[in-house]
Amino acid sequence: MSTPSPAPSRPVIDLAAWRPARKALWWVLGAFALGLILFALVWSRSDKHDFYRADGIAPPTAAGPNYAPLPAPMPGDEGSGVGPAPQAAPTPGADQPRLVETRPPAPPADAAIANNPAAPPPAAVASSDPKPIAGQNPSPRYPPAALRRGESGTVMVRARIGADGTPDEVAVATSSGSRMLDRAAQDAVRRWRFHPALANGQPVGGTVMIPITFDASR
Repeated sequence: MSTPSPAPSRPVIDLAAWRPARKALWWVLGAFALGLILFALVWSRSDKHDFYRADGIAPPTAAGPNYAPLPAPMPGDEGSGVGPAPQAAPTPGADQPRLVETRPPAPPADAAIANNPAAPPPAAVASSDPKPIAGQNPSPRYPPAALRRGESGTVMVRARIGADGTPDEVAVATSSGSRMLDRAAQDAVRRWRFHPALANGQPVGGTVMIPITFDASR
């Protein structure tokens, strides 16, 4: 009597044997994180437009489309009225219009004064010279130092007499050779009073030359 063969056993899958080790899992996670970092770097440095642009399609530009220029217009017929009629070229040597500036003649002095009231009137010409008033022309004082030195001479004094008869400016026209005598002559003329010069019957300023002589021998 034969012994029956035992029934074949089913293979048992051991899941624990296929489970990776914990160290291997850490390596996989690290490689994945590193790949993400590299992808982010490449993405930030790349041009987004170039990344999405399809091959063979040129990017749009700001320049406008190029159009072919229009043909030049045909010259119009003179009799048809189309187009401007050709102009005749100027003959050489022909007279050309020129702008000639002409200045108006200068207005006379009276008209200039009438047109410009603010202009100063012309200076009046004196018909007489200033003259000293008798009794108001004291003699100059002889400087004692010049008298002791025996200094003598004639001083020509130039005096500008105002319309009120008082000297405005007194200066030495010709010196006597002594500074003290010149100064004494100027001081004396400044104290004098004059009949002013007249122009058209009105007192005006005038200039007079006055000689003053100093004689130490007297």
